[in-house]
Amino acid sequence: MIWSASDIAGLGTILGVWAHPDDEAYLSGGLMAMARDSGSRVVCVTATRGELGTPDPVAWPPDRLATERTGELARCLEILGVTEHHWLGYADGQCAAAPASAAVAQLSDLIARVAPDTVLTFGPDGITGHPDHRTVSEWTAAAFDRAAPSGARLLQATIAERRVSRWGTLNESLGIFEPGYPITTPAQRLAVDLVLDADTVARKVRALAAQATQTAGLIAVMGMERYTAWVGDESFVERPRGSAATEPAAFSRPASVLEGRKA
Repeated sequence: MIWSASDIAGLGTILGVWAHPDDEAYLSGGLMAMARDSGSRVVCVTATRGELGTPDPVAWPPDRLATERTGELARCLEILGVTEHHWLGYADGQCAAAPASAAVAQLSDLIARVAPDTVLTFGPDGITGHPDHRTVSEWTAAAFDRAAPSGARLLQATIAERRVSRWGTLNESLGIFEPGYPITTPAQRLAVDLVLDADTVARKVRALAAQATQTAGLIAVMGMERYTAWVGDESFVERPRGSAATEPAAFSRPASVLEGRKA
């Protein structure tokens, strides 16, 4: 089980593959910051520029939002200490319609060039159920199986089961999850279970706040103290190389589910 900064150092070179700007910070911002502080190489990959991620497309038409989110992600990664980033160039909301073979080949090439010891991405559920998240998970698993070095690990982000009792009601009010989600993971299934220390979570919050088009409203509604606690955990399960891309039976869906879309 990985649960401390010293354990993070053992992950070696890390490659994270995500769908939209802010996915990387929400799901692995603390882990990335700790890895960089330990001297590890961290490379971030983002499939789309998140140009549909707004409830107000009149104020934020896709081209304008894509440009803004590009800059926001750069500032976020700077705060986390991550200096290597790649765009895959797909349209927000259209990953599932893209040719999978081309995306897998693109990611396989990146994996071969970076030679990561650890790859981070979504699980098959995509955390929120968003189709882009789920598709990026499939692409990354296929590319990992094809090109990752021997001994490399594929860690897939998940929500620890223990978080439901504290945050379930709040999550239901936010409209983040697709119907049937989130899927949670019991403690014994986790490969990474980080409760971030105060300095690391504060840095993560600064990185998230840099992505203001996505986070400013949440921070205003929740307040900084509550928002900081809400993003203070990061959890992953390990997917063995070549295993089927299905949601593990050990995962569980809460009785109440959310509707909504996150980009």
